[in-house]
Amino acid sequence: MSEIDRSTPNEALSRILASARRLGVELDEAEALQWLSAVSAAKGSSDILVDPKSGVFGHAVSMLDFSPEELAYFRRIGELVEFKDQPGLVETALALSGSAAQSKIQTYPGDCDYFERVNILAETRQAACDALADLIREKALASMNGPTYQLIEVKFGSYPQDLLRGEEFHRAGTPISWDAAEVKAGRIEASTPEGEPLTIQWAEVASDPGWCKLDWVVADPLRGQLANASNMLDVTWEAPDGTITPLDGYLDPYFQEVYLEAESIPIFSKLAKHVSADALESYVGQLEKEVHKYLGAHANYGKAAKRMYNIFRLTGRYEEAAYVRELFDEPATALYQVWSLIRTLDDVVQKPGSITKQQLASQADKLILTVVDALEGEQETEIVRSLLGLRALLGEGEMGEAWRGQVDATRAEVINLVNNFFRERLTAVPEIRDYMASIEGG
Repeated sequence: MSEIDRSTPNEALSRILASARRLGVELDEAEALQWLSAVSAAKGSSDILVDPKSGVFGHAVSMLDFSPEELAYFRRIGELVEFKDQPGLVETALALSGSAAQSKIQTYPGDCDYFERVNILAETRQAACDALADLIREKALASMNGPTYQLIEVKFGSYPQDLLRGEEFHRAGTPISWDAAEVKAGRIEASTPEGEPLTIQWAEVASDPGWCKLDWVVADPLRGQLANASNMLDVTWEAPDGTITPLDGYLDPYFQEVYLEAESIPIFSKLAKHVSADALESYVGQLEKEVHKYLGAHANYGKAAKRMYNIFRLTGRYEEAAYVRELFDEPATALYQVWSLIRTLDDVVQKPGSITKQQLASQADKLILTVVDALEGEQETEIVRSLLGLRALLGEGEMGEAWRGQVDATRAEVINLVNNFFRERLTAVPEIRDYMASIEGG
């Protein structure tokens, strides 16, 4: 992808500042110029920056958006989600990703997203796959339930054939999702489309691990709130001759991660050498596919905006990036966090574990206060009414159709407001509006 030529950056920034003022977005010109200067200096750089004080490191552009203020919190949850090194067998490097890695700008992150590079040293690929199967299952079993967390889901393996789980159809080759009970049993009971019983064994899908990810709900005792915590794994096999092979066929680039410990630099550096030369272009292309999806029939302009920010800052559209990054600091974007946390509540309700009803009720109360602080007028009234409905159902222990309907209705109200907020502010900037039109028409 070619970099955008900006012959008159001050003029472009002036237009965006004017749009921000018109929409009430607090975009400080001095801060914007400071960020533009910093990101321009990092332009095209593959340099990795290390913060000597905190020990975190990452790509030069990514580090501009990371704030160490919440580092203790993220490291605390990281102790739950991380895989440990095993000398001679497993090397790891844990990083923050998504909004967690952009904590300087995303005041209201939706989830605690982690990304971990897991390099397995083994004689053969199959031996590496078998080791990975053991690692993930052992991790899931060891972190299934605790006073402040519970495992919700593990993605491991790919469906070997078309099948049904209950009434839900799954196509061959798509990722398998395991709940905690299925991980513990080491199998999933399913059926063929023709109705014949079928059992999927954990060990049998190890040779095609596919997309590997673990999800928990965490009740942070210091913050007094729930959060979804996930760890997406990028797993590689290192053969005896030093050859590095991604087990899912693709070695992820490192343009959006902040690694939590300087001790991980050696393993990160070893793997980074094998990232494709056209990794940036491929990464941007993948992000644009996601933008296209989130601008589609089931629009989510908040998720589209997050991906556009990454595209803009990596392809030289720095003025647009400076504008979008400010949107995530607006009070109304707290609703994006509300939308995400309603899903977190639902996850625990649907799959009960060690998280208590008192913790769920406390989270519902916090969501109500967040909406009261972020909104006013009729919008506040409607969403607060919906959240009070969820709170009442939690108190009654009603978790059937009434709960399901209330969750769906409340999330729909919230995402509608989020979409309106981002759509109005994104399309008000001609450069961003034209870019969105090109993606939608692509």
